[in-house]
Amino acid sequence: MSHVPLVEPASASGTVKDHLDQINGAFGVVPAMFRTVANSPAALQSMWGSFGALGGGTIGAALGEQIAVAIANRNACTYCLSAHTVLGQKAGVSKEAMQAAQTGDSDDPRTQAILAFALKVVEERGQVTGDDVQALRDHGVSDEEIVEIIGHVALNLFTNYINVALDVPVDFPVIPFRERVAA
Repeated sequence: MSHVPLVEPASASGTVKDHLDQINGAFGVVPAMFRTVANSPAALQSMWGSFGALGGGTIGAALGEQIAVAIANRNACTYCLSAHTVLGQKAGVSKEAMQAAQTGDSDDPRTQAILAFALKVVEERGQVTGDDVQALRDHGVSDEEIVEIIGHVALNLFTNYINVALDVPVDFPVIPFRERVAA
């Protein structure tokens, strides 16, 4: 059970109601994560605004969802892993590619490089090098995309921490974590 109450959309008012209505319009339901975050109008506005802004970015939904599952798997966030697996498949990513992304893997070298970079940002707490950034450029990743990748990392850390710290109930089919196999 969540450590904070889940806001009921029917009882919400003001900006919280407006955002929950938008979320309902996008998903057909208001997922538990957003109902949890709705306890803070500022946090809800920040999270929903970030999803909207990055969703319209240059890296696209499919890659954004692969980044999300890699970070969720790394941070042991069942909620985000489950939700983003569903969203990734809706964005056209195969079940197998979503599973591979959980451990930062991909058959596509560009996607592989992006996932490795995103996980390095998480694991090194942002302390990446110029060589790490250049490795992305060597795979044709633009500076705009590099900044967006870091934006996706930050948003996913926010959502992972909300869901793990507040024990948000998972309202998506649960996906098991995967361990990275040593090469």
